[in-house]
Amino acid sequence: MTVTPAPDHVVIVGAGFVGLSTAWYLQESGVKVTVVDRGGVASGSSWGNAGWLTPALTLPIAEPSIFSNGLKMMFDPASPLYIPLKADGKLLRFLLGFTWHSTPKKWEEAMRIYSEIGTHGLDAFDELAEGTAAGPGVAEKTKPADPFLTGFTSFKDRDALLHEFEMIQKTGGSVDYELLSGDELRAIEPTLSNNVAAGVAIKNQRYLNPPKFMESLAESVEARGGDIIGSFNVTDVRDNGGSVTVIGSEGRAITADHVVMATGAWMTDLAKKFGVNVVVQAGRGYSFTVEPESMPTHPIYFPSQRVACTPLGDRFRIAGTMEFRDVNHKLEPKRIEAIVAAAAPVYQGINWENRKEEWVGGRPCTADGMPLVGQTSSPRVSVGGGHGMWGVALGPLTGKILAEQITGQAVSTLARHFNPLRKGF
Repeated sequence: MTVTPAPDHVVIVGAGFVGLSTAWYLQESGVKVTVVDRGGVASGSSWGNAGWLTPALTLPIAEPSIFSNGLKMMFDPASPLYIPLKADGKLLRFLLGFTWHSTPKKWEEAMRIYSEIGTHGLDAFDELAEGTAAGPGVAEKTKPADPFLTGFTSFKDRDALLHEFEMIQKTGGSVDYELLSGDELRAIEPTLSNNVAAGVAIKNQRYLNPPKFMESLAESVEARGGDIIGSFNVTDVRDNGGSVTVIGSEGRAITADHVVMATGAWMTDLAKKFGVNVVVQAGRGYSFTVEPESMPTHPIYFPSQRVACTPLGDRFRIAGTMEFRDVNHKLEPKRIEAIVAAAAPVYQGINWENRKEEWVGGRPCTADGMPLVGQTSSPRVSVGGGHGMWGVALGPLTGKILAEQITGQAVSTLARHFNPLRKGF
């Protein structure tokens, strides 16, 4: 890696979890930051996600069960994992790599990396919350799940999750959990139906309210002197040799010492000219909110149904599905209906027709499940993205790693797994 002097001014493209976290950590080193975004704060996949900070469930998306039940459901519009039949060279390349990394050997290799990440992501959230000489911390706090709940309609389904926990322990990690009966789960959350036969209570996990946290993180960055510019659609990034210029639509441009691309599922188009050839594919997730008769007080996950549920104060967010298709494709009502069909049997006291905040966002996925974090072929251009479903959980850690690299500090050893110039699909 080429070493250059610490920059005075960095432009960050993307005002999501990764982009704003990077800005915050750069400010810790006295760097001036300007954040630009095609929409505004959290206008991509950072807004409507489940908001989980769960090391026990931060696992590679590509895993061996795809060969037993995933291939068939991939082409079913009502399934949790859906791929529309369409000739798309980028998508085909991604799917080949995704299938390769779903083999048991590759899955175990990826599990070892995620076990190494462990709770470092949570540590970074604690740092964001602390005020420092650079300015105030993030006022909106993370919440302990106390415990985090998972539900199952059969004991066989629960065994699949326990197998993943065994693999975490085998690869050097740890999970503290307790087995629960369906009745024990309903005693904690009465909104669960009698179809829920078993559960697992996972300890030492957290969650947050994504819109509120992102608003608070943006306020912290601005209070520290950073600029956040919305409606800035970046069309090109140019390395000038001693500086770098971000070109926006309508002839706008900003020149700085360094640029960080934190553009989520749009990363490939901007970053490929700087040697980033790993495909970043949109794995589109959907969510909506409802108001149950009995409002849950814990986040709840149904792994078999791929339904993720999070209490957000006065409403309950229901999220799910993985849809591999173009990031700019419109919201498909059938995908919302698929989540409702999966969630309705495991809950009671919810009017599913009274849905609000229907949303779709393109989670940036790589075939090997590892994010792209670090310097590109240009010493003045870095990238941060490709976290799949874990952009929230790993966003602050990613921002910290990028800030360390850009300012010439000692870099976390985790960074060796995330080389954006690595070979692969």
